Amino acid sequence: MLELVDADYFSPSLGKVCAMQLPDGSMLPVLVDSVNVKAQYRNPYAPQQQRLPFIVTLTAQQTTDFTEGPCAIELEQRGRLEEVYVSRVAPLGRDPAGAYFQIVFS
Repeated sequence: MLELVDADYFSPSLGKVCAMQLPDGSMLPVLVDSVNVKAQYRNPYAPQQQRLPFIVTLTAQQTTDFTEGPCAIELEQRGRLEEVYVSRVAPLGRDPAGAYFQIVFS
């Protein structure tokens, strides 16, 4: 299923809060901050019909110790995506007490 997901799949959720189920089963509300297509990272040998790589950035809406792992994401208009690998990223100029994440689709 994940191989069929493209950047447009997340676009309706931009600026909205969705639920992310962590590997331990707990739920973490996250804001979908951005969806960035990274066409320059496309494999030059990949079939033309293959999706373009993209990155989804998320901001946790509460404190968490979660750093990375496979999660499920509940998108309001699209439903649930299972086994999405989510990684925590550095605050880089944002509130250092916040928790920021990314999902990379290659």
